[in-house]
Amino acid sequence: MAGRTGTRLRRVLNLYLGLLLFGGGLGLMFQAELGLNPWDVLHQGLAGSTGLPLAWVVIGVSTLVLALWIPLRQRPGFGTVHNVLLVGPIMATVIEWVPVPDQLPAKVGFLLGGLVINAVGTAMYLGAGLGPGPRDGLMTGLAARGVPVRRARTLIEVAALGVGWSLGGTVGVGTVVFALAIGPLVHFFVPRLRVPPAAPAPAPDPEPAPPVPGWFTPEAVGEAAGAARHAPAGEPV
Repeated sequence: MAGRTGTRLRRVLNLYLGLLLFGGGLGLMFQAELGLNPWDVLHQGLAGSTGLPLAWVVIGVSTLVLALWIPLRQRPGFGTVHNVLLVGPIMATVIEWVPVPDQLPAKVGFLLGGLVINAVGTAMYLGAGLGPGPRDGLMTGLAARGVPVRRARTLIEVAALGVGWSLGGTVGVGTVVFALAIGPLVHFFVPRLRVPPAAPAPAPDPEPAPPVPGWFTPEAVGEAAGAARHAPAGEPV
């Protein structure tokens, strides 16, 4: 029981720390101003065209994507819901408090650092095993309906990128770097940050078998054998 409780606690901690790093990494890439990942191009474009705060836009888009799970019969987990609610505010907080760097080397550092931090966060919240993010669940749901994962991911992200770019979202070298590097980085970190399952509880020691009643107990068999040895010849035992 203690082992299972510790594993659950570690899963929850992995989830929250992973979401913190995930949103923080997105915020750093946003401040690099060298190009955003496809979904953040969409978020930025929607925020600029509607005047809504970025955090609200991220939550709203995530909620709409989560609604697309319904026809795909996907079930959100504990981590899925918290992904929807926390990533946008974390990202917006980093954007508000971390200034945009002036020099190109610093911008590149923000981009690359944010990318690695985002990959670590992704691996941590996926490794917690408490539910995928809304966009990941959409892709796996389509894959379960026969659409190859790679094709589903490409179609969805190209659509998000196209709509966001048409609304004024920032597309640049960072967009390409993210597209090429995020998959291998997450693939590297997931097995190293996955929370292992709890060890099964040891089986209780088997109880001794109850004695067999009647003539088949060892005592009864021994008594019968002794009586047979001492009985006079021809006399029944």
